[in-house]
Amino acid sequence: MVDQWSRVVFICLPLFFFLFGHTFEQQFLVSRQERLALLQLRSSLGLRAKDWPIKSDPCTSWAGIQCSNGRVTGINISGFRRTRRGSQNPQFSVDALQNLTLLSSFNASHFRLPGSIPDWLGLQLASLQLLDLRSCLINGAIPFTLGNLSSLVELHLSNNNLTGVVPSSLGQLFGLSVLDLSQNLLTGSIPATFAALGNLTLLDMSLNFLSGVIPPGIGTLSGLRFLNLSGNSLSSTIPAQLGDLSSLVELDLGFNSLSGSVPAELGGLGSLQRMVLWNNFLSGPLPVNLFPPLTRLQFVVLSHNAFIGEFPEVLWSIPSLRFLDVSVNNFTGVMPSVSSIANGTVALFNISQNLFYGILTPVITTFGFIDISGNYFDGPVPIYARGNTSLSRNCLRNVTNQRTRTDCAAFYADRGLVFDNFGEPNVTQPPHPPPQSDNKSHKLVIILASVLGGIGLIGFLVVIIVLLFVCMRKRDTTNQRGNGVGPVPAGEIPDPGVSLNFSTLGDAFTYQQILQATGELNDANLIKHGHSGDLFCGRLEGGIPVIIKKIDLQSSVKKEAYMLELELFSKVSHPRFVPLLGHCLENENEKFLVYKHMPNGDLSSALFKKTNPDDDSLQSLDWITRLKIAIGAAEGLTYLHHECTPPLVHRDVQASSILLDDRYEVRLGSLSEVCAQEGDSHQSRITRLLRLPQTSDQGVSGSANTTCAYDVYCFGKVLLELVTGKLGISSSTDPTTKEWLEATLPYISIYDKELVTNIVDPSLIIDEDLLEEVWAMAIVARSCLNPKPARRPLMRYILKALENPLKVVREEQTSSARLRTTSSRGSWNAALFGSWRHSSSDVVATSAAMTSHKGEGPSSFKQSGTTGSQGSGQNGEGNGHSSSTRRQSKDIFPEPLDEQDPERLHED
Repeated sequence: MVDQWSRVVFICLPLFFFLFGHTFEQQFLVSRQERLALLQLRSSLGLRAKDWPIKSDPCTSWAGIQCSNGRVTGINISGFRRTRRGSQNPQFSVDALQNLTLLSSFNASHFRLPGSIPDWLGLQLASLQLLDLRSCLINGAIPFTLGNLSSLVELHLSNNNLTGVVPSSLGQLFGLSVLDLSQNLLTGSIPATFAALGNLTLLDMSLNFLSGVIPPGIGTLSGLRFLNLSGNSLSSTIPAQLGDLSSLVELDLGFNSLSGSVPAELGGLGSLQRMVLWNNFLSGPLPVNLFPPLTRLQFVVLSHNAFIGEFPEVLWSIPSLRFLDVSVNNFTGVMPSVSSIANGTVALFNISQNLFYGILTPVITTFGFIDISGNYFDGPVPIYARGNTSLSRNCLRNVTNQRTRTDCAAFYADRGLVFDNFGEPNVTQPPHPPPQSDNKSHKLVIILASVLGGIGLIGFLVVIIVLLFVCMRKRDTTNQRGNGVGPVPAGEIPDPGVSLNFSTLGDAFTYQQILQATGELNDANLIKHGHSGDLFCGRLEGGIPVIIKKIDLQSSVKKEAYMLELELFSKVSHPRFVPLLGHCLENENEKFLVYKHMPNGDLSSALFKKTNPDDDSLQSLDWITRLKIAIGAAEGLTYLHHECTPPLVHRDVQASSILLDDRYEVRLGSLSEVCAQEGDSHQSRITRLLRLPQTSDQGVSGSANTTCAYDVYCFGKVLLELVTGKLGISSSTDPTTKEWLEATLPYISIYDKELVTNIVDPSLIIDEDLLEEVWAMAIVARSCLNPKPARRPLMRYILKALENPLKVVREEQTSSARLRTTSSRGSWNAALFGSWRHSSSDVVATSAAMTSHKGEGPSSFKQSGTTGSQGSGQNGEGNGHSSSTRRQSKDIFPEPLDEQDPERLHED
């Protein structure tokens, strides 16, 4: 028996070592030279012992180390943190990699490596297949020697500070599948040698300063799926050879200087899902056979070009389409009938600033949001077009902000069409005279009304003159602090060369530079007609994208606004204002202001957009970003209201005035309307004496928009846009918007969290903690929208509430917290809620809403295990009570102990 077991062991033991011993051997690093190389790399990069413990085996215990047969084959330090000493002087110090001869992947993305890529990297690492250096702060040129890495499959160098030209040697990397050089400072042209990269599936060279033409040879890369060359200065035409890229899923050539027509050969892109050609100089009609084969299109942007002719009818009916923007062109045509539209809904459809005409058809109901402004649609506005539809600057009946009758009539007459004439007869006929007796009675009424009205007017004027005289005497005795930045008195508009300090107003550009940057002020670069001037997108020498405002001094209003804006920039400065890069003042009748370009546009366009390159569906901004934007805008307005003397009023607070940089940091625009706040203390006395009603659109002084209270009201509408996702609320004052506000505000109650779920943007995915922040922002918005301007909170209190949203809706649990009642006028919480907490109208509206709608909201909230929000600023704060209904008590809201502001709210 023993002999039999011995035989079994003798036979199985070699097999055991063969099967398992090989595995054990792979788990440990066997090369002493490679261990020393890793230790040297650990020291030169300043890696922490937590990630690479010195006494442990690298293959078994070091994070990001991959081994095979006891040799190092992969290193991943993506997102690692350096030691304190290493972070003091970070460098691109990776010389030790030369001793890792079998290294096939090196990933250091999002790890700081300031410095240039060493030339030896392309000579010593012959086995390298993956090199990922995204977001590493690398500078200098791309080494020509990288072309020797014949095994390379993926090369990621995006979001760095690389300069110089793209080396043509990269065209020798025949096995390359992914090449990402985007978001750098590269110049020169795209190498023609890239046509040899037959295995390439992704080529991204966007957001550089490349010039020249698009190499036609790129059309031979049959396996290419993603091609992004946007944000450069590429010129000439779109190569017809690109139509041979049958596997292409995404084509982005936007924001270049491409000209000519779109080649019909692009119709061969049968797999294309995303086409972006915006902000070029493309012209002519679109080929009739371009879009019918593109049945998979989901995202099409052709805006800001010079396309003409009939709008391609097939674009109305592509079944997979979710986002279409053809604005700022010269397309024409009518809306089709519903029968020609495929099933499905386009989330956003923008045909604004074109030449469309005719009546509105029910096709609008197939779109989530549609912008048809700046066209020539006429006729009545049906009920189904009164939702998420922008209708301004058309020829529609009973809608504000439309084109003039002369403009509309001329457009339709030039095309031999019949104009609706705003619902009135086209031929004016004299009215039938009324009976004689009626004429006499009408005359008598008019005479009596005139006499009584004249007497009343005289009495009213006398009272006004007396009160103004008293107020002016009091104002003269008031000690004025600081330098005001307000309207320049009539007749005293300063000469720019005398009164303004131009050393603080950026660079002085020549008129020729302005023309070159905007393509001779081409309409294709026109963004919009602003109230203070026309806005153009352009590029300075070197490819720097800018926004240029053209001011026509033939208008005295624009002249004053332009001088006030320059005066504002010369006297005040804040990081929340859009940067002024310079100006061009050499023309007598035209002036130009040059601003920094904001990559994410404004809030109205950024709230819903495509954010994931692998997912072409339209997505909305997440809650953390929305809260960040609200806080940023509040910081800018707080500076104007409370840190400038006298206080400054923005007067144009809306989503389109909140500009967003590449990190979604807020930069306030539309600064041409900023003026000093009127003397609200005296004016409110006049208002009280005369018993003038203060509506929701009036400021404290009774003036429409010259008080800080007006800014607060407008900011409240911006907050509601962020909460509800309903676009256009902050920019509209029409009856439809007011009706929407009246229907929405009852769902905002400080006593019931669940009510707000009826109005929250359905696209937001939020857990319970984030829902409390949404609830808090809604409460702040409602406080801002108080119909009495004097009871709206100050902007500094609004900022404090947005920075501490959970304190708005949660009770303080610690007994040491000091609680204040609503009568505590110096606290930010009391300022927000003291005006309407116990309002009978609030209680009635809330009770009605709770009775009829509680628990029936359209929004669904993702329940997760998260315990807080990165956007709340409440680190370490507990969840508080979980009940959705708050205790109805005066002593509810905890106040910051350091908040002793002497400024008081006005009372009626």
